[in-house]
Amino acid sequence: MIKVSETAKSKVIELMQADGFNPKQDYVRVGVKSGGCSGLSYDLKFDNKLDETDKVFEDNDVRIAVDKKSFLYLVGTTLEYSGGLNGSGFVFNNPNANRTCGCGESFSL
Repeated sequence: MIKVSETAKSKVIELMQADGFNPKQDYVRVGVKSGGCSGLSYDLKFDNKLDETDKVFEDNDVRIAVDKKSFLYLVGTTLEYSGGLNGSGFVFNNPNANRTCGCGESFSL
């Protein structure tokens, strides 16, 4: 399961609507891909279609789709949003990551 913080929920809904997506029907697609300074990086986008192997979750009124391979890396992750002075953006609080880079956008197991 992937959790969504209250702050991330508000920002997801705002951005989905701005991009023409419906937060009650469409999905936040979360994935993992090779790359980044720690070896793996997070991928986040909006989607209105599901693949038959996707895992689908709903937390805090946000619908999340994760491909089967990425799910193994993301179990227990919380999606958060930071709007601090050092920059704003989505942050993944991943309990499976052994090491993360300084920017928080990549990790290794």
